[in-house]
Amino acid sequence: MSTSDPGKLDRIVAEARRAAGKRERGYREQALKIYPWICGRCAREFTRANVRELTVHHRDHNHDNNPPDGSNWELLCVYCHDNEHQRQLEATGGGSSPSVDDRVSTYAPFADLKELLAKKQLPRRKHLRRPIR
Repeated sequence: MSTSDPGKLDRIVAEARRAAGKRERGYREQALKIYPWICGRCAREFTRANVRELTVHHRDHNHDNNPPDGSNWELLCVYCHDNEHQRQLEATGGGSSPSVDDRVSTYAPFADLKELLAKKQLPRRKHLRRPIR
């Protein structure tokens, strides 16, 4: 670091502290402080090494509803979080895949098989037996 600007280090440290304070005020950081680092669905435990896989789920699905007591949040692993949102989409009719009742197959691969086999009578193979020695 250059000695030409002695206040530069102070400014960098102050900016880092402001950024950390801002992050701590974010709902994810608040939720990680309030709740134990365990998925609310599958009960998988998290450590500092894998806490990035733990997400904050808004129970009412309103991402602007962030009460300071965390009553609208629950911690879910990324897999359970994706599952929860997919269930919500399907419940509201916005799912990406059609339900079983909506699927209609128009392809019948064996529809004419009986007629095709009747037309093509294969000659019967004679069973050749070898003499036993």
